[in-house]
Amino acid sequence: MLLLVCGFVFGITVGSFLNVVIFRLPPLLEYNWSKDCSEHLEIGFDKKKPEGLVVARSKCPKCQQQIPGWYNIPLIGFLILRGKCVGCKQRISFRYPAIELLTGVLTTLIVYYYGFTLQALSLVLLTWMLIVIAFIDLDTFLLPDQLSLSLLWLGLFFSLFDFSLAPSDAVIGALVGYLSLWLLFHIFKIITGKEGMGYGDFKLLAAAGAWLGAPALLPVVIIASVSGLLLAIVQLLLGRGQAKIPFGPYLAIGIWVMAIFEKQLTILFFPYL
Repeated sequence: MLLLVCGFVFGITVGSFLNVVIFRLPPLLEYNWSKDCSEHLEIGFDKKKPEGLVVARSKCPKCQQQIPGWYNIPLIGFLILRGKCVGCKQRISFRYPAIELLTGVLTTLIVYYYGFTLQALSLVLLTWMLIVIAFIDLDTFLLPDQLSLSLLWLGLFFSLFDFSLAPSDAVIGALVGYLSLWLLFHIFKIITGKEGMGYGDFKLLAAAGAWLGAPALLPVVIIASVSGLLLAIVQLLLGRGQAKIPFGPYLAIGIWVMAIFEKQLTILFFPYL
């Protein structure tokens, strides 16, 4: 029980940092891209560098007032403030404590299933990175290579240990993951003349293959497609439908579900194997 409590507390603490990464990483990437482009084109560049991920203190995104440390306590700070900024009294997005709670719950679930093991550590790292990837894609329709490729290399690294895939299976899974969506993308483009997804999705599914192996990729895509379809139907019924829907968050859901419940789902999808 104590291990689960520690897992939850540690999870919500990390969730608070994940909020910072989700909020600050896209502007940092855009700044670096703009700077590199300016240097390549040999034109002036005078943009101010956005705040970093670690050193800069948290601020209200609306009034820019620094948030005192005791108000940054995960979940508790939001409750103490009653969901409003201490300075401007504007409402704080409920998404911040929701991400903290989500991170805490998923971390606790992994600790419950796998205990205090290296496998649990690997799955916790996978979970945290998928949360960041999913919410950045929701906000920006962008899957940063820095995250997707890091996730891929982590999957290949953990394949060196006994609890994971064999390294050869991880490499094959990564190749199948990338090439399957790459092929689907070009077939769709030839038929319709439109691009159905971004290249970031290819890399994220390649990362899934490195973690889970090639046979798990079909269930991942099925889970991602069904979850995306269900949410699209809900949005349509609520009158909140949108023409463009990022696929990354649903891929993240599929990857996480297969990573945690792979044995049960493999029996469900492939009962005769």
